[in-house]
Amino acid sequence: MSTRPQTILFLQSHPSWFARRLASSFEQKGCRVLRVNFCVGDALYWLGRPALNFRGRLNQWPGYLRDLIQREQVSDILCYGDGRPYHRMASDIAAELGVNAYVYEFGYLRPDWITLERGGMSGRSHFPNAPDLIRSIGAQFPMPDLRARTRYTMAGELAHEITYNLSSYLLHLAYPRYVADRYYNPIVEYLTGIPKQLRAGRMLREAARIVSEISGGARPYFLMPLQLQCDYQLRHNAPYAHQGDAIREVIASFAAHAPPDAALIFKCHPLDNGGEDWPEHIAAGALAANLAEERLIYIEGGDLGRVLSRARGAVMINSTVGLHALIADCPVKILGTALFDISGLTHQGSLDTFWQDPLRPDRTLVEALVRAMAGTIQVRGDFFTQAGQDAAIATFVERIL
Repeated sequence: MSTRPQTILFLQSHPSWFARRLASSFEQKGCRVLRVNFCVGDALYWLGRPALNFRGRLNQWPGYLRDLIQREQVSDILCYGDGRPYHRMASDIAAELGVNAYVYEFGYLRPDWITLERGGMSGRSHFPNAPDLIRSIGAQFPMPDLRARTRYTMAGELAHEITYNLSSYLLHLAYPRYVADRYYNPIVEYLTGIPKQLRAGRMLREAARIVSEISGGARPYFLMPLQLQCDYQLRHNAPYAHQGDAIREVIASFAAHAPPDAALIFKCHPLDNGGEDWPEHIAAGALAANLAEERLIYIEGGDLGRVLSRARGAVMINSTVGLHALIADCPVKILGTALFDISGLTHQGSLDTFWQDPLRPDRTLVEALVRAMAGTIQVRGDFFTQAGQDAAIATFVERIL
């Protein structure tokens, strides 16, 4: 008696050719592959492969998906990011119907790692937060080599993203009811990025100078890495309506409780397009806290590893910089929801206590965390290079099947 092949349903994927190649690898293993497109960008990056097109309203998606799962006997769902409205609904429906749902994203152990989790990430993650369990899992895996093996350019990454988003926006009549999980209008977002690109060289040189000066000096400092305001992980896993609110909270606490000779560095995200005036938010926070602005330093660029090497601590909402800080033995305070916000790793006291007595991470627990993550929810590879895709696709297929 023949058994029905495993049927894998692809929803929205990363804007690259990664998902197309992954689908072919599943088929080579005897799986059936289905795909639902929601916008022109989806169709573009699935070019040449059969797909279903969902053009209904968002509130019609749950019923459509239930029917599709039951009709086609879907065994697994695979999607990029769990913050998109279609994917959040799909995760809930998969759990209801007993279907495996997998979410993938850029990895915690960047640059050339991908996260692959069952059910969801961050607040939806199944990764344990009990130190003893993390140590037990970590003991089963070797310590990974965290040195980058593959490299891709930021320009290449941006080219794919712009192609995906602009094609979906400009040709929206092809999928008129599509609800994009976009914080900004893409036209406005990319136009506002032009001035930043024009000043990029100057800002990078200035950042390098500041990092060299402060990391080689005696002045104590803390770091707050800024995140992309459009990042759904920031918006769905943080108690702030806007990152500016977090900036003002941190500055107020720093002004009241940090050592008087300490500085606070705000490091802009490398993919930030300049649409948010972070220096203005920082200046407003300094004014409200009656804090001298020279104690607050804003940089666009600079060697993160060098900054972390001498920092007294790093405070952030839930940036993956936190994991790199832990590896660098730098104390971390998390303000939102992060997978690695665990007793023994991050400062569990209040933000006010962090400035004077930041908890240094337990080195053995950090190592166990890295081992456990690399062996379970991290996949070596990337979305853009041939070698990176080959490595990641092989592991995806092995783990899911």
